[in-house]
Amino acid sequence: MRNKRYIAALFLATWSTLLLAQTPSARQSATPRSDVSSPPITDADEARERIAHDMEKKAAKERLAALKNDTDRLLKLSVELKAYVDKSDENVLSLDVIKRAEEIEKLAKSVKDKMKGPN
Repeated sequence: MRNKRYIAALFLATWSTLLLAQTPSARQSATPRSDVSSPPITDADEARERIAHDMEKKAAKERLAALKNDTDRLLKLSVELKAYVDKSDENVLSLDVIKRAEEIEKLAKSVKDKMKGPN
């Protein structure tokens, strides 16, 4: 979550800096245009798009790495839960079993949310 905030803040700071660096005269074309519907692509636009693309790519890689770590942890917890349940008998359910199950539930929800992506 902290990485997402950092990336979003970095993106906004970069984007706003690029917007503020443009003067009104730089935004206007030197020659009159007949096509008003699509503005010309400038170096600043391309730079913004490249930065946004790079940031999205980096965020996707970080999300995938986090997913791998979380699923590894989920597998480990599941194996531990199975071992605790196997040690228990029908009359006794240890507190460790309940704690492991709750931890697995939270982690599984986190994995599900990460799989959905930032949207």
